[in-house]
Amino acid sequence: MPRKVDHRERRELLADALMRLAATEGLAGVSLRQVAAEAGVSTGMVQHYFRTKDEMMTFALGMVGDRVRARSEATATPVSPRELVRGLLLQILPLDDTRRLEGHVGLAFLAYAAVKPAIRQGLREDAEAIRAFVAQQLRAAGAGGVDPELAAIGLMALVDGLGMQLLSRQYTEKDAVAALDTQLALIFG
Repeated sequence: MPRKVDHRERRELLADALMRLAATEGLAGVSLRQVAAEAGVSTGMVQHYFRTKDEMMTFALGMVGDRVRARSEATATPVSPRELVRGLLLQILPLDDTRRLEGHVGLAFLAYAAVKPAIRQGLREDAEAIRAFVAQQLRAAGAGGVDPELAAIGLMALVDGLGMQLLSRQYTEKDAVAALDTQLALIFG
């Protein structure tokens, strides 16, 4: 009896290969053939699941977002909006090998998105969803004296900047988390 193929699993296998290549080589020169070699499959299999590199990249970008959300939701149940926001932002910061890989991929996606509208749209949608969640938590906490939308943008900018500094080893993980916690204390009170 033929084995049933899990198409989502295959697509994730290929997206993981793309992300490993993106983290080490950037995205501009990565081909479907290279992704196939990295994943240990045929080029035909890659083309079966993704017609273009952009289609594969869009899927990979969504997969990273899904993984960040899943990790954030899997952490201990927070009791406050501040803890919810902190938990999510910590999952974005490159504090371990998995998140460092995602951080390198994120930087590669940002560079690629500068010239690819389809990729740019996916990044924008993910960023808007995170900002909306953070702003919602700020409103729920009654964070006085701050505009929730602008504070959410500021927190995202802080995390993006800290992420780049961590990836280039300018700060330690401990210092980055302390900087985030300081900003959260200022915003949430």
